[in-house]
Amino acid sequence: MTRLGRSGVEVTPLGFGAATLGNLYRPMDDEQAHDTVRAAWQRGIRYFDTAPHYGLGLSERRLGAALRAYDRAHYTVSTKVGRRLDPADGTGDDLANGFAVPATHRRVWDFSADGIRRTLEASLDRLGLDRVDIVYLHDPDDHAEQAFREGYPALEKLRAEGVVGAIGAGMNQAAMLTRFVRDTDVDAVLCAGRYTLLDQSAGTELLPTAAERGVPVVLGGVFNSGLLADPTPESTYNYSRTTQELLVRALRMKAVAERHGITLRAAALAFASAHPAVASVLPGPRSAAEVHDCADQFASEVPPEFWQELRESGLLPRKEGPS
Repeated sequence: MTRLGRSGVEVTPLGFGAATLGNLYRPMDDEQAHDTVRAAWQRGIRYFDTAPHYGLGLSERRLGAALRAYDRAHYTVSTKVGRRLDPADGTGDDLANGFAVPATHRRVWDFSADGIRRTLEASLDRLGLDRVDIVYLHDPDDHAEQAFREGYPALEKLRAEGVVGAIGAGMNQAAMLTRFVRDTDVDAVLCAGRYTLLDQSAGTELLPTAAERGVPVVLGGVFNSGLLADPTPESTYNYSRTTQELLVRALRMKAVAERHGITLRAAALAFASAHPAVASVLPGPRSAAEVHDCADQFASEVPPEFWQELRESGLLPRKEGPS
């Protein structure tokens, strides 16, 4: 377990990204969701990340139900605030936002102090918990002013009151997360998709700054939403269909991995977790089999010759990745 700064909250190096439990891209049933979480527990995963955004609350409900079988003192849960869920008429679906669920609610951006508290209370209700360990401001890209002026101070107050153990921000970009690391007292930040075999933009400023200031980074999207798990023409990259250029690059990396007796998945997990600023990586398995595969790949040893060949072939910048 790795402690998040001074917070006392601990996370496992391999965590569980629970967007899939909210029917990301396609449905799963409750039994499959429960089996997936149970497999994660069996493999020693004790950090679970969710959000109201994931399936309009479905991910939180399923995660909370599955974790009820375990001692609350032995796992860490993070959720997010900034998108309030208001009831809707339930007609149609939420596929435009990536989730195969009925449109029972609508998302309302709200980084106000009142909105933060209301959103967290609703999350606790869905999770069936009396507390969560970490709360992240979720995707405040277009709401920076309110997030820094109202949302972040509200989280600081919740932390001071002991309602949550650690606070931070979770985004798909590195620049604003760097600002959080520099200008606030966050315990951790969650960066999705910006430090992978295909995108090292978080390595330029965010990760060095976080390492310098002792702010742990959690990495989501280490497979870039699918392409680095199994590169095919149907693969997704950053939640959209991949381009031919990226597909070719991923397939070249896969071929190098196979020459060295490993999988591309193992390389993707090893790359993300090797940076000294990184406390945990969050793949998003959607079945027990995928959980076991992630755990096996995470434990795999990636030979130094693999990284050397990636750099020599121009597939990885010479300054990035394990030595």
